Amino acid sequence: MAETENDSNGGNQEEIAEEKENEAAEVQEEERDLEFILDIPLELSVELGRTRMLVNDLLQLGQGSIVELNKLAGEPLEIYINRKLIARGEVVVVNEKFGVRLTDIITPMDRVKSLSNE
Repeated sequence: MAETENDSNGGNQEEIAEEKENEAAEVQEEERDLEFILDIPLELSVELGRTRMLVNDLLQLGQGSIVELNKLAGEPLEIYINRKLIARGEVVVVNEKFGVRLTDIITPMDRVKSLSNE
């Protein structure tokens, strides 16, 4: 009977070891998949505002011309990744360069809803 218990315990230990190896292999595969995704380039753009104009008005633009946009001063900027709205924010200056402080992240559910509106 002692041999049977050792065999069953040894079998259990082998199964546990095999299960741990399988889990480790799955984790490594997931990490490789994630590394692949992390290397995909994305285009980030920040929109200050928009306007529409006639071609004639466009041709009249010159140095010093002012183009009025649809956003009010102090209104949040829109941040897009690959032309999809993902956040809103405000302008900041960092080391004499413009930046954007994110103030509102669009929820995944809202992003999915916006896809159906296109």
